[in-house]
Amino acid sequence: MADPKGFLKDGREVAPRRPVEERIHDWNEVYPDGIGRALLPIISKQAGRCMDCGIPFCHQGCPLGNIIPEWNDLVWRDDWQGAIERLHATNNFPEFTGRLCPAPCETSCVLGINQDPVTIKNVEVAIIDRAWESGYVRPQPPEWLSGRTVAVIGSGPAGLAAAQQLTRAGHTVAVYERADKIGGLLRYGIPEFKMEKRHLDRRMDQMKREGTVFRAGIDVGSELTAEALRDRYDAIVLAMGSTVGRDLSVPGRELEGIHQAMDFLPQANRVALGETVEEQITAEGKHVVIIGGGDTGADCLGTSTRQGAASITQLEIMPQPGEVRPAGQPWPTYPMLFRVSSAHEEAGDRVYATSTREFLGDEHGRVRALSLVEVDGDFQPVEGTEREIPAELVLLAMGFTGPEREGLVDQLGVELDERGNVARDDSYASSVDGVFVAGDAGRGQSLIVWAIAEGRAAAAAVDTYLTGSTALPAPIPPTERPLVV
Repeated sequence: MADPKGFLKDGREVAPRRPVEERIHDWNEVYPDGIGRALLPIISKQAGRCMDCGIPFCHQGCPLGNIIPEWNDLVWRDDWQGAIERLHATNNFPEFTGRLCPAPCETSCVLGINQDPVTIKNVEVAIIDRAWESGYVRPQPPEWLSGRTVAVIGSGPAGLAAAQQLTRAGHTVAVYERADKIGGLLRYGIPEFKMEKRHLDRRMDQMKREGTVFRAGIDVGSELTAEALRDRYDAIVLAMGSTVGRDLSVPGRELEGIHQAMDFLPQANRVALGETVEEQITAEGKHVVIIGGGDTGADCLGTSTRQGAASITQLEIMPQPGEVRPAGQPWPTYPMLFRVSSAHEEAGDRVYATSTREFLGDEHGRVRALSLVEVDGDFQPVEGTEREIPAELVLLAMGFTGPEREGLVDQLGVELDERGNVARDDSYASSVDGVFVAGDAGRGQSLIVWAIAEGRAAAAAVDTYLTGSTALPAPIPPTERPLVV
C-alpha cells in the first residue's frame, strides 16, 4: 500500500486554479502551467492517503475499472513509469478523464465515508501529464495485421477508444467524422479552458503512428452511404454520440437569439483556436440566460464570461442540492450535491426551482426577456412568483435525446430502444449483423468515462466477431449498471 498513515496525517488538497481576474481574459486551462505541473508539489502526499482498504469501492465507482490503489501506491513510491502502465491498462485517455470526468470514483472512496476522499482524479491527471513529459507514452502498433477492416463512425471518446483498441488488435481501422477535424465533442464541445486541444492532438498523433486512419469532413449517411460503408468494411462501430438537443416548447421559442448550446459552443471553440466564424453567436455585451444546470450549461457560462457578457443567469428546474450527502443517496452512490465548477467561480447567478413560461421579444423579432415562475417539489408553478429577467441571448442546455435518425441510422435500418437510442445486446451488437454501438449513441447522454469504457468493451466484441476470440479486455454488458448515475 501507499503511506500506511497517510490518510491519518494528511488532509485533502486539490490543484490550485489561476486567479479568476486573470483566467477570464484568456482561453487557457484554468490551472497554472497545466494541472499536472500544478499538482506535482502535493501529489505524492495525496496519493499516500489511499488507505489500502479491503474492498476498494473506487473500482466500482469507476466505469473503466481503473486499478486506483495500485497507481496511487506507485506514485507515492515515485514510480511514475509503473503508474502510467497501470493506468493505461484500463484507460486509453486519462488526460481526458483526468480533466473532464466528474470523478464518481471519489464519491465511492472508502475514506470518504467519514473524511474527505482521496484526490483520485488529480492523481490520475498528474500521472498522464508526467508520462507525456517523460516520454513514457509511445505508439503501440500491432505486430501483425488481421486483414479485417472496421469503420468507426464518430471521433468522440467512445469512437477513439474503440478505434485504438481495434487498431492495436491488428485490424485496419478508419474513423469517420463529419466535422472538419477529429475529436467530436472533445474538440468543439469542450471549451479550451477545461481542456486545451493540444492534449487531443497529441493523442491523435499517437493513434496515427499506430495505424489508425482518420477521415474528417465526411458526413456518413450523406456523402458516404450506409450501403457503401457496409460493402467496404467487415464491421461498423456506431459511436456518433447523442446529438439531438432537447428543446423547449414555450411561447416565443421562434424569436431570434434563442439557440441550442451546441450551436453556440463549437463556434466559440473555433474562434478560441484562431479560426474565423461568420455571423458568430456571441454573448458579448448581452444579457445571457442559460437554461439547464449541468456541465453543458457551465461550459456556456464560462464561455459567455470570456466573451464579455453583460450578465449571465443560469436556470435549473430542480431545487438547489444540499452541500452534504442526502440520506437517500448513501455511500458509495454518486450523490446529488451543490457543486461549484471553475465557471461558477467566475461569474453569473444560479437560479434553482424555476420554469420558463415564455420568451418575450422586441419589435424586431429578437428575444429581449424571459418570463419565469418558481416551481414546487412536484414542478408545479407557485402562484405569485412570476417575474421577468432580461435575456438577449438564450442558450438551451437541457441535455440530449439521442442520435440523429436521418441519414446513417435510417439507412442501416437498426432498431431503436424505447428512449430513441440505437438498441444493442450485451455484446454491443445492433439488430443489424456486423454493426455495433458504443457510447452515447446506444447508452444515451452520459459521462466521458462511460464513453471510453463502452468503446473499449465494444472493441473486444468486434474483435471476437471478426476473429472468433479476443485478447482485448472483456466487454462490460450495456445492461450492467453501477451505483452511479
